[in-house]
Amino acid sequence: MKKQIKLIFPAAFAVALFALPRVQAASANAATNVPASTATNVDSQAAMTALFGDPVIAKGNGFEIKRSELDQVMMGVKSTAAARGQTIPPGQLTQIESQLLDRLIQDQLLLQKATDADRTNGVQKASLQMNMLLERFGSQEVLERQMKAVGLTVAELRAKIIQENTAQAVKIRELNVTVTDAETKQYYDDTNHLADFEQPETVHVRHILSLTMDPVTRAPLPADQQQAKRKQIDDLLKRIRGGADFAALAKQYSEDPVSKDNNNEITLARGNPGIPPEIEAAAFSLTNNQVSDVITSAYGYHIIKLLDKTPAKKLALTDKVPLSDVTIASRVKDFLTQQKTEKLAPAYLEKLRKAADVQILDADLKAAAAAAAAAAANAPVATPEK
Repeated sequence: MKKQIKLIFPAAFAVALFALPRVQAASANAATNVPASTATNVDSQAAMTALFGDPVIAKGNGFEIKRSELDQVMMGVKSTAAARGQTIPPGQLTQIESQLLDRLIQDQLLLQKATDADRTNGVQKASLQMNMLLERFGSQEVLERQMKAVGLTVAELRAKIIQENTAQAVKIRELNVTVTDAETKQYYDDTNHLADFEQPETVHVRHILSLTMDPVTRAPLPADQQQAKRKQIDDLLKRIRGGADFAALAKQYSEDPVSKDNNNEITLARGNPGIPPEIEAAAFSLTNNQVSDVITSAYGYHIIKLLDKTPAKKLALTDKVPLSDVTIASRVKDFLTQQKTEKLAPAYLEKLRKAADVQILDADLKAAAAAAAAAAANAPVATPEK
């Protein structure tokens, strides 16, 4: 499936994951360890906190939000941009921070109204989402390394996901939002949503990677080391062509941290933007048990062996979401529930803000919030399409 259905995570959860690269591409992201700039950001943030303290930037009845909480989420946004070779224009930083702070405030207001049932719901959904993350990252080690890049532990990430899901459960209950099976089926059958349920063609491959970049700094290795790597990968290909066991050589020589804990096997989906085009082209051109030539990418030299190929298909409502035990029907229902909730939520959340006497104490963030509120008030009202 595509669009929002494939991974419907609450908004703040998505923010928490902004720094996590697409790991399902495997060979593409095998070398995407913590960039030096990201590690530096973590250290810089700790230094700033030590120097200037950790002031409260927003408060309301029963809660406070400190600068470090917003900085931690903002770091994820910056890290994601850096991983994509992008930078956030300085003029947009305060606006983005204001939006993230607003979400943090919303969660605190909602958590104050949480029931035991809401909290149980939050834990259950968080467990499902954490399991999906582990599947996508391939191992606990890789997930821990990526979370360390944004100054979080896996336990802290889990706590944030539980909080976000609990807050969402409160909204759904308080607003009395329901989605019927008939509405779910209607969405599924709508021809406008056909692409949402397409599972792309996939290949299951075994992978050998010889890195030509430093796995920590991402800087290219010196030319002589790259030449040595090329000689080694050429030798490995000759040995494989001569009948050597691919799996044994992959276990001994591959430097792919993503697939190493899975017998150096990985599944790649056609059209995944995280897969270098040269890797995708080679993988999908192979036949079963065929071995590729040496493939050069920005990460290094690769050899892949096709184990099997799965054609594209339309998923049924009773099928499971990839890398999950949740059915498509359940995920669609969650998506429609979220849509209904977000339409009803603004008025309800505004009442909560007034009742809690919410105050933004940081002058710049307060001004940005006021500007956003004014823009929303002056925005034209959308009319239904005919």
